Amino acid sequence: MGEKSQQKRKYIVEKARQVFIEKGYRSVTMKDIIDACEISRGGLYLYFSSTQEIFLEVLKQDADAGDDVFSKKLDENSTPLDILQVFLDAQKAELMGMNQTLTMATYEYAFAHQLKGRDNFVKEQFRAAVKALEQLLTQCAKQGEIYCDNPAGAARQIMYTIEGLKVSMLTMKPSAAQIEEQFTLIWANLGLVLEEETA
Repeated sequence: MGEKSQQKRKYIVEKARQVFIEKGYRSVTMKDIIDACEISRGGLYLYFSSTQEIFLEVLKQDADAGDDVFSKKLDENSTPLDILQVFLDAQKAELMGMNQTLTMATYEYAFAHQLKGRDNFVKEQFRAAVKALEQLLTQCAKQGEIYCDNPAGAARQIMYTIEGLKVSMLTMKPSAAQIEEQFTLIWANLGLVLEEETA
């Protein structure tokens, strides 16, 4: 694929991302994406054959971008506690800006397609996050940065809290203060109280 085609494909994915954020997954049609991109039907079908294909590309690019942002916030001198803080801060920031995320569309996609096994990327992302978090908590505890006698259980508890908050944001709309309280409790359960950042 040539440079111009790659740019066009990227443009379609960026525009489609906004459509999925605004409308979720189930109600988005190819016409919605055509209208958002201001291209012809044939122009869109040169690159993608369905909303599902576009959505999966949106998720892939989001995951790649998230990895880049995460790595830019860390350097080779980062401690396990630094990494843990960046991870939890990123989760909190996502929750605070839920109206600009793909969470609703992602859940709708997972429910609509009855994903099973390795195809259930929501479950796989959760498992991967728990595993990475468990390793981080183990390292932090070994270095005496936190108290955690059950890193596997603590990792699951933290991720269930975060996942529950995501669902709550779509249904009950907890306030920023209530979200902040849950993250304060996560840190407190690890034996830490983080100082408030001063502006």
